[in-house]
Parts: sequence; C-alpha cells; structure tokens
Amino acid sequence: MDRSHRKLAYRGSWLDRFWADPSTVRRVLERRELRFRRPRGPGRSKRRPWPEWVEEKPNRVWIYDATHQKASESATTVITDVISRKWVADVTSTEETSIQVQAAFTRGLRDEGLLDAIEERSSDGSVPYDPEDDRLPVLLVMSDNGPQMSSGSTREFMALCRLATHYGRPHTPTDQAWIESFFGHLKGEFPHLDLICDIDVLRAELEIRRDHYNEVRLHAGIGYVTPDQEHQGEGPAVRAARKKGLTQARKRRIKYHRNNHTPEP
Repeated sequence: MDRSHRKLAYRGSWLDRFWADPSTVRRVLERRELRFRRPRGPGRSKRRPWPEWVEEKPNRVWIYDATHQKASESATTVITDVISRKWVADVTSTEETSIQVQAAFTRGLRDEGLLDAIEERSSDGSVPYDPEDDRLPVLLVMSDNGPQMSSGSTREFMALCRLATHYGRPHTPTDQAWIESFFGHLKGEFPHLDLICDIDVLRAELEIRRDHYNEVRLHAGIGYVTPDQEHQGEGPAVRAARKKGLTQARKRRIKYHRNNHTPEP
C-alpha cells in the first residue's frame, strides 16, 4: 500500500485515474484531514542494565576492546575502568584472540591487586562464577560480542577469575561508549601511533601514552581530574578545592572592582 502523497499522485496517472502534482494531492488530503502515516519501524531494543550488586566505584566495572594499527599490522587490547576512566592494562600483539584478552586481564588484575581477592575466593573450594550464584563476583566486565570476547576459552577464564561478563547489543557501539570514546581520544590526540611500523616501538610508545593519560591528562567525564586521582579516591577533594578556589576568586574580583571603579570613557 502506498503511504506517500507523491506515490499516490504518480499512481493516479499510472492508473489513468487523475493527474495532479504531489503538492496538490497533499493539500487536498490535508483539507479533508486525511494523512498518510509512515508504518512503524521495528522497536529499538533497550540496553541491558547492570546487575544490582554493582557499585559505582573504581575497580567494580571494567570494559575492554581492541583497536588496530595498520603500519605495524597489530592489535591492541585495552582495559579501562568505567567509573574512574583509568587505563588499567593493555596488550599489543600481531594476533587478536582470547589469549591476548586473558593476558591483558591477568596484567590488569595483578596491577590492581585483585589477584589476591580471586585466590581467596578460590581457596575455599568455591566453584567458578555462576550467574545464578548468590556470591558476588570480583567485578563486572563489559565488552561487545566480538569472537575473542565471546569465545568459550574467554568465558571459562572469566568464570575461573570470578568476573561477571556483560555483553552489549550487536551492532550497537553506544553500549560500549566508554571504550569507544577512549580509542577516539587516543587516536585523535596521537595519530602517530598508527604510523609506527615496529611493534616493540609501538609498545614502548603506548606505555608512555598510558602514563600520561592516567597521571597528567585531565578527563572531562570525571570533572577534569586525572584518572589516577579519581581511581585513588582523590577526585572529590580536587573538585571541591577547585570550586572553593573559584568562589574565593570571585569574591576577590568583586571586592577589587568595588574599590577600584573604572572611569567610563
């Protein structure tokens, strides 16, 4: 069924019924309060919410993905903290499999001191993490549905480490907005990374960029503090000090202008 006044106008002449411009057809239809409505498209699926046990604190929700470098023909798997935006760990390799995912998480869990928590929960004879289990996992891991993320070996590794997985909807990169934004800033601010041919040089450069990102770069998403400050719990104090400083500066500025009138030209 035609649902356009344009199609109706052309259909009328095609059937040898009437001849009129599309605008005339629309005007006549509206005069008689007749309107063609577009058919409803398929409804959009809703993003799956986080589990109720998740706390919005550092080292509670991680997200990871991989990005590619053409010159070195390599891929870098990066893990970031969703709450503090910290660049937790990365692995750069010519391959992109579950092995790189496990290596990155092993490195990140070790650096963040979470391996001890995993060993403690495993030493009591508890089974690997089961979504139906009442015992809380170590943290929530977010990702898309890539083959290295959804493979059986990756799922087994996550379960053994008591890491709960949270997959985004297929073909919906906004479900992974945190890591997509990270890669956008990384490649946008440092385009030379895509021109490095030697993978060892690339790894060294990424290490430098990681330190700068975590310790120097002010992140807008966490109130213009560094990810390290937010990760260590210093973010609220830094933001409060900035607000206090702005308030005091405003008072001094008002006092100065009251005592030093500028003559009008």
